[in-house]
Formats: sequence, structure tokens, C-alpha cells
Amino acid sequence: MNWNSHEFIWLDWLIIAVGILAVSYAVWRAIQKDKRSQEGADSEDYLFGKGEPWYIIGAAIFAANIGSEHLVGLAGTGAKAGVGMAHWEMQGWMILLLGWLFVPFYQLMNNKLGKIITMPDFLKNRYTPATGSWLSIITLIAYVLTKVSVTAFTGGIFMESLLGLPFWYGAIGLIVLTGVFTVFGGMKGVMTLSAIQTPILIIGSFLVLFLGLSALGDGNVANGWTAMIDYAKTLNVGKDGVPYGTNHMFHFQTGDPFYDDYPGFWVFIGASIIGFWYWCTDQHIVQRVLGQTKGEANDVVMKRARRGTIAAGYFKLLPVFMFLIPGMIAIALQSKTGSGFDMGYVIKDGKSVLNTDAAFGAMVKFVLPAGVKGIVTIGFISALVASLAAFFNSCATLFTEDFYKPMFKGKSESTYVMVGRLATVVVVVLGIIWIPIMQSLGSLYDYLQGIQSLLAPAMVAVFVLGIYSKRITPKAGEAGMIVGFVIGMLRLLTNIFTNTGKDEMTGWFWEATTWFWKTNWLIFEIWLLVFIMLMMVVVSMFTPKPTEKQIDAITFTGDYKALIRKSWDKWDVIASLGVVVLCVLFYWYFW
Repeated sequence: MNWNSHEFIWLDWLIIAVGILAVSYAVWRAIQKDKRSQEGADSEDYLFGKGEPWYIIGAAIFAANIGSEHLVGLAGTGAKAGVGMAHWEMQGWMILLLGWLFVPFYQLMNNKLGKIITMPDFLKNRYTPATGSWLSIITLIAYVLTKVSVTAFTGGIFMESLLGLPFWYGAIGLIVLTGVFTVFGGMKGVMTLSAIQTPILIIGSFLVLFLGLSALGDGNVANGWTAMIDYAKTLNVGKDGVPYGTNHMFHFQTGDPFYDDYPGFWVFIGASIIGFWYWCTDQHIVQRVLGQTKGEANDVVMKRARRGTIAAGYFKLLPVFMFLIPGMIAIALQSKTGSGFDMGYVIKDGKSVLNTDAAFGAMVKFVLPAGVKGIVTIGFISALVASLAAFFNSCATLFTEDFYKPMFKGKSESTYVMVGRLATVVVVVLGIIWIPIMQSLGSLYDYLQGIQSLLAPAMVAVFVLGIYSKRITPKAGEAGMIVGFVIGMLRLLTNIFTNTGKDEMTGWFWEATTWFWKTNWLIFEIWLLVFIMLMMVVVSMFTPKPTEKQIDAITFTGDYKALIRKSWDKWDVIASLGVVVLCVLFYWYFW
């Protein structure tokens, strides 16, 4: 047997088959045990869970974030652009804001409403019912267009590059498997699978990292790192023939080819806006931390949630090393004479170009020994299912809690759970239908970040001002959400017609609106956020003030402040500072 084969052998396939059965059995056992302990539980338990330990919450947040866009998109980005896109991943510090600043407000609203809230619930009570409904609609649309379909699409590419499965077999198989898993597993199934796959995924990816560096450095990991950085410095060649390199995160020089898309310090601010929306206000992330048993003490809930976000902050430091750096290793190995490594080529715009999307799959096959390939693949498949399942479950939550329950009150809990499951099936179908459209679009990673940059400003403005300013009126929040979304979609339409502002457009309309459609996407995102916030302040001057009940929902009493203080100690502070310091060190090294 050739243990160092660069392809999957019978042992890998056997391990994959046995491993999938073992993982399925473990998840099934956990679900059955949970069902026995939850006799009489309601739909909130199915959708939110009942309060997992902090380390499980951290693993679940991490697993919900890791999808095939990382296995394919992030590794491919590493091969093409180096660490220039690491801003979107080096956001462990941002997750801390969820636990320290936002969870106390969300838990306060839980107490006021007597149930575990969704994010639309929060906006309906802080602003107007229409504001929450708009958020639900926008979120469901975003999940279908940028979450479910993107993860399934890139999952198909990953399965094709790693296992050799035809694209559609991998994509549809993944989405159907995940749909079935989510319908019958609920939040407990997602949490259990997250706990199983997280260690496998981390260990497997770091094996790829270190064995890849060893292969690049002729058996020496340190030499491999030096060779990777040295090669990255020769890339990103400008029109002046100067190599500006892909080994740094900021691009300040106008001759740098990356400057037009990721100019200077703007990239950090733009990435932070998207990160703030994703980590602090997105339903499928917040849902991971709000699980609790009825009547559980507030300080216990907040302590568990905060420590879960701290654990997730440390986990979030890993994807750059798990996926992006292996992509940089892959491009360096590709250029190394006699390495035998090959990502393959694809035809784009009539030209044969390197298939960087296959970088991670090619690395797994090239550097991992027989048997280990199979074990690591189990972790990757589990990660794909857990990530998709998190989106499916959140869609079920939003639809059930924010649309069906208000319209059909008094139904049995089993009916509400079944409606949530049917909503999941609908999301699965919509995701499958959207995949062919995804294939006709341009760069997947640019498309994904571009869509998020148009949705995030409205979300960030409405949540931040709604929580931290008692003067912002209900109608101001509603206007901010609607106007921000409409402007974002108008920009998306111009992106479609102008090739994201790269084409030269003629005619009075295009010439008169150059400021709108040609502005860099990150700068547009930042100014859109500023505009929405200013507009909300102005609207608040001319519309009725929030009611006493609305103000009360975001006002901490002395007793509640005491509970918040009771929920943390010096070790929580030290652990949080550790996340921040590690993020700063990464930025310092790759400045």
C-alpha cells in the first residue's frame, strides 16, 4: 500500500464511510437523549437549544461561521491575493463585542418579552413592527442568496476537487443531506455535530498547514514559511513592473494592483462594518448564544454566553492559518520545480488560468498520508453540513417566530415546530434553484463580500443607534432600515450593469451618477453607513419619541447592572484581552 499516495485509496473511502455512519449515530444518540430530557419542551427549545456549556457555544459559533466558502474561497483567495483579504477573518476581537456589549441588551429584552427573542423581535419592540418585518425579509433573502446557495455552490466545487465527484452530485447531495439533518436534528443536532467536527477540522487543517510548509521547505517547516513569504513578495506585479507582493494586509500605493479594490486603511473599516453586522446582529450567530432554560438566572445566562464568545474569539484566529495560508503555500508549491503539486487549470474568458479554487482540495490530496485523508475529509463534510444547518435552522426560527406565530396564534407547539421544518425545506429548494444562477456570476468571493457590504450599513446603523441612543425614534429606525436596503439594492443593480464600476459607461445618466456607481465599494459602504445614521438623527427630530415601554426595554436598572457585573470576573477580562493582543500581533506581522 502506498501510504504517501497523492490520491484517495480504498482505505480513505472505507474510513469516510465508517466515519459518516459513526458521526450520524453519535448525533442521533445525542438527539434522542435530549428528547427524553425535554419531554414537553416547546418550539423555542427546538430552535434555540436549552443552554449548552460555554465551550460548546464557542465551537458552535465557530462551526456556524466555517463553511465551504472557507475551504474553497478563502484558500483560493490566499493563492490569488495572499493575506490581503485576511481582514474578514481576523475578527476574533469583533465577537467579543457580542458577548460584552450586546448580550446584556438581548437578555434584557428576553426578560421583557418572556421568551427568547430573535433579532427581528428586538427591532419590532425597539422601533416598529415594520422594522422587524423588514429585517426578517432582508435576512431570509440574504440567507438564500449569500449563505445557503453560496455554501452549497462552493461545497460542490470542493467535493469535485477533493473527492472527484461531479459538481452537481456534491452540491445537491450536500444541500439535501443538510436539509434532512436540520429538519430532524434541530438546534441540538447542530450543536452536537459542531462539537464533533470542530476538533477534526482544526487538527486536519493544521496538518495540511504544517505538512504543506514541510513540503515547500524540503522537510523543514521554518524554511517552508520563509519560502512562502519570499514567493509572495514576487507576486501582485503592477503596470510599472514592480512586484508589490501579497504578503501584507494593507495596500497604500496607487501603483499597487490591489489598491483600486482594497485601498489603504479603508479596507479595515469596511471589513469591520461587515463583521459587526455578522457577529453582533446576525440571527444565525446570535442564536448560538441565547439558549437557556426557562427561569434560569440572568447572570448565569450572560456568563455562559460571554465565555462562549470569548472561546469563539480564539477559534476565529484559526481560519487564516487553516485555509488562507495553505492557499499561499499551494501557489508557492505550484511554482516549485519538481514538487509534483498541481491545482489544475480552468478556462475563463477563453483563457486557460490556474484553478485556485481547487487549492485546498489539492493540498489535502497532496500532503496528507493515506487514511488521514479520509479522517480529515469526515471533518470537512461535517463542517459543511454544520454550517449549512446553522443557516437552515435560523431561517426556520425567523419564519416561525416572526411571521407564522404572530399570524396564527394559539397553535400547538408541535405545529410551530413543523412549520419551522417546512420553512427549512423551502429554503433548501430555493438554494438548489439559485445554484445555476450562481454559476453565471463572476468571482464568488468578491460577489459575497460585495453583497454583504450593501446590506451591512443599514443593519449596523439601526442596531447601534437603537441600543445606545434613547433619542432615536421608532420611525427613524424604520426609515433607516428601508432606505438603507433600497440604496444598497440600487447600487447592486448598477454593479450588474457596470461590471462593479469597472466598465466605461456613456450617456447623461451614467455620467451624472458616476459618484454613485463608480465609487470604490468599501468607501461606498462606509459613506452609506454615515448617511443612514445622519438620516436617522434628522428623522428623529420630526417624528414621535419612543414610548416609555420602548425606552424601558433598553434601560438597565440598578439590579440588572449588578447582575451584569456579577456575570464576569478578572479571568474573563484577561481572556478577552488575549484575543485582542493576538489580533494586533497578526496585523503587526502582516502590516
